[in-house]
Amino acid sequence: MSMFCYQCQEASRGIGCNVAGVCGKKEDVAKLQDLLLFVVKGISFYVIQADKEGVSHKKEDIFVMKAVFSTITNANFDYEAFVKQIKEALKIREELKAKLKTVPSNLHESAIWFGTESEFELKAESVGVLRTENEDVRSLRELLTYGIKGMAAYAEHAYQLGYENEKIYEFMYRGLVATLDDSLTADQLVALVLECGQNGVNVMALLDQANTTTFGHPVATKVNIGVGNRPGILISGHDLKDLADLLEQSKDSGVDIYTHSEMLPAHYYPNFKKYNHFFGNYGSSWWKQKSEFESFNGPILFTTNCIVPPSPDAKYSDKVYTTGAAGFTGWRHISDRPEGGMKDFSAIIEHAKRCKPPIELETGHIVGGFAHNQVFELADKIIDAVKTGAIRKFFVMAGCDGRMKNRNYYTEFAEKLPTDTVILTAGCAKYRYNKLPLGDIGGIPRVIDAGQCNDSYSLAVIALKLKEVFELGDINELPIAYNIAWYEQKAVIVLLALLYLGVKNIHLGPTLPAFLSPNVAKVLVDAFGIAPIGSVDEDMKLFLG
Repeated sequence: MSMFCYQCQEASRGIGCNVAGVCGKKEDVAKLQDLLLFVVKGISFYVIQADKEGVSHKKEDIFVMKAVFSTITNANFDYEAFVKQIKEALKIREELKAKLKTVPSNLHESAIWFGTESEFELKAESVGVLRTENEDVRSLRELLTYGIKGMAAYAEHAYQLGYENEKIYEFMYRGLVATLDDSLTADQLVALVLECGQNGVNVMALLDQANTTTFGHPVATKVNIGVGNRPGILISGHDLKDLADLLEQSKDSGVDIYTHSEMLPAHYYPNFKKYNHFFGNYGSSWWKQKSEFESFNGPILFTTNCIVPPSPDAKYSDKVYTTGAAGFTGWRHISDRPEGGMKDFSAIIEHAKRCKPPIELETGHIVGGFAHNQVFELADKIIDAVKTGAIRKFFVMAGCDGRMKNRNYYTEFAEKLPTDTVILTAGCAKYRYNKLPLGDIGGIPRVIDAGQCNDSYSLAVIALKLKEVFELGDINELPIAYNIAWYEQKAVIVLLALLYLGVKNIHLGPTLPAFLSPNVAKVLVDAFGIAPIGSVDEDMKLFLG
């Protein structure tokens, strides 16, 4: 087959994409992503040796983190960008090797292979997912790899704000090398997967610290979903540092800034509220971008993943810019910021000035900003509501959205939930129900939105606090059910983090991951009670008794 990828929920036929990705990823890009990961794993061998010798590897840390991040679903479709990264990876690997006093013997091929650009695609055919023949070992290796991809994304966001954790890098290297170690048993791989979950908690805590220290703790906020009469820039993705740079550079330009999809929670941070031109949120979930970008009229900036390749006749293609790990062939890419400085967004700002204002899609407001600090301020009210029975149960419905029709399940589920229940959410899954008129319970919104997908950490912190308040011995004794949607690798690390924290009986949908072999899926079912979603009515009965 020309390619094989099954890292996201849309894997073709629930098995894997073997001609082109459902996401829009072409065969050649898929191959180069496999080869980049292969060489990055080779770098990891030398970093582990460098640690033993006390050799610094700061350059390698940053490169590996960004390279792994660029391979997550819908982040980068640019063939030349991956060619460049592979060349750089080979160079970095050899430079680090030259610094070592002792080069480990019996090195894996990933640490010694060297090829020219003309050889990249051919080599990639032998280093992809299917290189591991044993289905169960392959499943565990890929589960670990996808967890590390999610970790890399969150670590990169924290790094941009000046926050790092060396232990996270250390696990990334060790985990990547482990995916090539034929001596490891299934039990040892399972242990590494759970350790990945532990590091998932750590990296989300790090990013939470970075975001809240830099921009303040999120507060309950009404976000405008209408439009103004000035030109606008639509910013998508997850990187708050990019938004901060853009807002500062555009504040006197006569251009308004709108968020799209996962950038919506930026409105909840106090430090962004000082910008009068930070107008509101435009549109809905990432997968609706083809129609919404057409009507926005102004330029669009992708800071991370969630790109949907445009149709050949798309009128907005000449208005899209990418930066960071994001990329698409033909779109303009804004370079990384210099040390201690800002990215240069002058080109997109000048572009916006020449555009018409956005076409209005809707009017009104949506409410969010209920990360752990804000919820703790409401703790007495929430605890009282639970004790009096005003709130019967919480439903964690965090995670990802996607374009498949079976995701209508989550809208229907939210609509049918009894009025004495509350939804806790984070990530773009919220777009399935955050505009529904679900009301409140004594002033407590029935949809408590903590923020981006990484803010699932807040939901875990809230659950642990409730466990403490109610003096329970087990987090699973709380009146909380987990009905989570997933799409890509950041959702994988969130899931592994929840498993590490001891959360059981998570329902995962709309389908279980294709990369879980039957035996590995059984391990998760038996040990943690993970289950696929059923019908709305069946699951409602199950959750509510």
